[in-house]
Amino acid sequence: MDKQDFTEILQSKFKMVRTEAGYTQDSMSHTIGLSKKTLVQIEKERILPNWTTCISLCALFRESEVLTNTFGGDPLELAQVISRGHCVYPNYEAEAVYWEEIERKNGYSLEFNKSNNIYRVIDPDNHPVHASYIEREIRTFFMRQTDLQPV
Repeated sequence: MDKQDFTEILQSKFKMVRTEAGYTQDSMSHTIGLSKKTLVQIEKERILPNWTTCISLCALFRESEVLTNTFGGDPLELAQVISRGHCVYPNYEAEAVYWEEIERKNGYSLEFNKSNNIYRVIDPDNHPVHASYIEREIRTFFMRQTDLQPV
């Protein structure tokens, strides 16, 4: 698969990803950084999204089942391989200096970033599974995850 194939596939899935995420055309265009007119043209398959728009869609909606099923895995990983020839995975241990652990339970960790003020939940394998600026939202997610795990 090359950039052209990838772009054409994303064009055909744009509306499905937006609908799956529960976004209106206005909210999606704002989130992706497009005018509503451009988004409509992409969804009607009248114009192809540019590469930057494709990367934005993959990065911002990488948990999308539509994209995951279409590409057989993480769409951002595929985009990196197409663009760079390889994929680089984040080293989460290197960023430990920025994160303060607030709570740990059943192998999960609730953390707060001292630089950008976001919260995240880390799973027992040391992978981030959810992040938010809203403390109540992240605490609710943390409680749901840890209450599901055996003690």
